Amino acid sequence: MASNYHFATVALPLFLLFATLSTAALVKEQPLILKYHNGALLKGSVTVNLIWYGKFTPAQRSIVVDFIQSLNSAAPAKPSVAAWWKTTEKYSTGASTLVVGKQFLDEAYSLGKSLKNSHLVYLAAKGGHAPRTVNVVLTAADVSVDGFCRSRCGSHGATRGAARFAYAWVGNSAAFCPGYCAWPFHQPAYGPQAPPLVAPNGDVGVDGMVINLATVLAGTVTNPFNNGYFQGSAAAPLEAVSACTGVFGSGAYPGYPGSVLLDKSTGASYNAQGVNGRKYLLPAMWDPKTSQCATLV
Repeated sequence: MASNYHFATVALPLFLLFATLSTAALVKEQPLILKYHNGALLKGSVTVNLIWYGKFTPAQRSIVVDFIQSLNSAAPAKPSVAAWWKTTEKYSTGASTLVVGKQFLDEAYSLGKSLKNSHLVYLAAKGGHAPRTVNVVLTAADVSVDGFCRSRCGSHGATRGAARFAYAWVGNSAAFCPGYCAWPFHQPAYGPQAPPLVAPNGDVGVDGMVINLATVLAGTVTNPFNNGYFQGSAAAPLEAVSACTGVFGSGAYPGYPGSVLLDKSTGASYNAQGVNGRKYLLPAMWDPKTSQCATLV
């Protein structure tokens, strides 16, 4: 079994981690600078293989696949998912064009319903070891993973050796911790309380997965091997989107995601549009040109 090279995580929203701090204490922030550590980035055409672990409906899978396909496809309406992803081009030079590759279904829970990090790497290896590939493991709502809901909502890493490959994992939190990993589509577990937003695709768990998938994909292409762009310790790096956690629109503050768009027909909140008429809520991404967390709205 391949061993971990590094494992960056999608942290819980900051206001959930520091709920006892006052808003005033959070206003004064240190300058946000993600340093480039001169390592390889994933540029050009990048294949994303999906390993579905546990039971997902076809409708749930299509929400995720449409999101990935939207990253490099111009939507007829704006703001678009592709415009959000375009910020990754500012990390060094060149685009990262994500293409959906193979999909693997493991509906029989071949490794059980309680997974360790080593299990995630084992499952990710099903996607192969080709260069410029990201193998993404997606776990169903009844699957627990080490650290899930306690310290992370998703993660990414890479294997060692000449045949190294990048991988990522995101879990469906609907059954275990939607207040942690599917916020703002669910009432937060603690901290400032506000009514949850309506999920744009009608699935709190999977719409929450999209937020976390967006986070790990951005982190993977800009810091695939732990020597790309990040702030802080390499053991717990703040990356392109994890550095901006909890921010979805302008005017965001702890417990409030910011001003986003409203679908008048469904009451759902979103800030990006994609292929097949999809709408998504995407987190802010750090912009290297402005050194700020950039939102679409």
